[in-house]
Amino acid sequence: MSLLDSHGRTLAGFDRTVRLVRTDQWDNPTPCTEWTVRDVVNHIVSEQLWVPHLLDGATLAEVGDRYDGDVLGHDPVRAWSEASTNARRAWTEEGATERTVHLSFGASDASLYGWQMTTDLAVHAWDVAVGLEIPQPIEDDVAEELIPIARPMIEAAQGTGILAPPVEVSDTASASDRIVALCGRSPR
Repeated sequence: MSLLDSHGRTLAGFDRTVRLVRTDQWDNPTPCTEWTVRDVVNHIVSEQLWVPHLLDGATLAEVGDRYDGDVLGHDPVRAWSEASTNARRAWTEEGATERTVHLSFGASDASLYGWQMTTDLAVHAWDVAVGLEIPQPIEDDVAEELIPIARPMIEAAQGTGILAPPVEVSDTASASDRIVALCGRSPR
């Protein structure tokens, strides 16, 4: 499965999940202990807003703080839809995954950035689903693809405060359970 296939399917899973949020559920807690459903969606929308800039070669300093704070406004689903549509368009431009992007740790292959974004979409879709008490949206074949790619990125992030330590799960656990456990969540 290619990066763009995995990304597209994971983006669609997040989209389906976000569209299930009822008005009274935006403040529901999530497995991200500091974040509500709205906070998780805000984080993901902010990430999507950065994509076109970074894939066009902008540095973090050039983008600046324009996407700090609340990027959802009064219509979180619309904010998600617009940001994700623009991000997906940027990812599917000819040669986008072969570019260099400027990230917090320096210049990087856009494909690495794409896999990071895909993993974040998958795991945070799971977080929102838990907050809504609905079935998790991660497709097992996509999760199976993400695990070996995400593992070194996640191991490198340990100790930075970004992720909780991995949770142990059985070798026979589903791929979707293994990817969220790798990211410090207890599968349900």
